[in-house]
Amino acid sequence: MPASSWKGFLAFGLISIPIRLSPAARTERISFNQLHKVCHTRLKQPLFCPTCNRMVERNEVEKGYEYEKDQYLLFSEEELEAVEPESARTMEILEFVKLAEIDPIYFDASYYLAPEDEGRRAYQLLLAAMRESGYAAIAKVSMHNREYVVIIRPQDKGLTLHTMFYANEIRAAAESGVDKVEVKEQERALAEQLIKSLAAPFQPEKYHDTYQAALQELIDAKSKGMEVTAAPHVARAPVIDLMQALKNSLAAKPAPVAERKTLIHAVPKSTPTEAPAKKSKRKAG
Repeated sequence: MPASSWKGFLAFGLISIPIRLSPAARTERISFNQLHKVCHTRLKQPLFCPTCNRMVERNEVEKGYEYEKDQYLLFSEEELEAVEPESARTMEILEFVKLAEIDPIYFDASYYLAPEDEGRRAYQLLLAAMRESGYAAIAKVSMHNREYVVIIRPQDKGLTLHTMFYANEIRAAAESGVDKVEVKEQERALAEQLIKSLAAPFQPEKYHDTYQAALQELIDAKSKGMEVTAAPHVARAPVIDLMQALKNSLAAKPAPVAERKTLIHAVPKSTPTEAPAKKSKRKAG
């Protein structure tokens, strides 16, 4: 069972369901360490106090809020826990909404919402009712030192929760000026044809991180003493004749997603130890 990010109750009217949250997704990436260029030793970022001029242990750390330059208000863990809202322990459903009404720009992190053993029946009741009604739930939960508004939606195997950005956290879209551009009817029709030619059922397993794959190939090649040459990138330029570009796009058969890869080419690396030793020429006596 994955580690829980939050435990508490999901309140639905007068029904309280003991639940737990666990991350539904995580970013997979290759990480590089920072090394000292001189000796190739991994650099560390220890806790250091410039006033005491010494390293600091974790048990010597406290939390402070800087209200003026270098002036701090100090807080204990007990004080911070005392101001936790009710949503730190109970996630109460505030209202139900249609999922289609929510712009995905509001979505942040995703979690699986699972019941504890004693809450399975009430959980199943809520899940079935939400599936049948077609509604998603809006609730609030406090974790990681902030209160989130969340959307809870039913899926085949249970409830999924997404933390959401608040309205004031959404940045206004930059002015694009597209309302001042006229699109010809024939161009629009060809663009729709191109969209339909590229249409396919959503299958997330088809998509892969080619950058991470190339990094792994690079790591493997360097570990074997190989030299790496990257494949050239496709040259791009702004389209001048939009109509002709649309026609050419429809005429060309796009390669399947799985075949579009970023490749690198590895060749044996020539080093002084691999090169044949030169024989020294001696003068005949």
